[in-house]
Amino acid sequence: MKKKASDLECPIIHWNADSRVKEDAAEYGAARRADSTEFSARIIRLVDALPNTRAGNHVAGQLLRSGTSPYGNHGEVEAAESLKDFIHKLKVCLKELKETRRWLRLIEKSKMLSEKSMIPILAETEQLIRIFFTSILTAEQNAK
Repeated sequence: MKKKASDLECPIIHWNADSRVKEDAAEYGAARRADSTEFSARIIRLVDALPNTRAGNHVAGQLLRSGTSPYGNHGEVEAAESLKDFIHKLKVCLKELKETRRWLRLIEKSKMLSEKSMIPILAETEQLIRIFFTSILTAEQNAK
């Protein structure tokens, strides 16, 4: 059974003027493992809500791969064998999140789902991108 876009629950995120994120539903941090699990689960629900059309199925497949990849790759990050390996695997997660953002923007622009239903998942994707980007910068500084 197809899920409605309104079933795509996501924490409410507020952006303030200095581009910092405040979150009502949970505390965010780079070490929060549940982020990638919950994010991937929301991506799966969103994919299930996409229209069963040629375009919808294509985008669904691409989004399913890129949007759930950070979950698996984060496990690889935790098992990194060196700092260099750790940084590389973080960069793979970041790359997949950026690809996910592009597919989400396409869904929004093509009106496959309502703009209102896309705002929370796009905001969460941006937030995860910032977390991974900051983690990479920190790890690279620690490598010096």
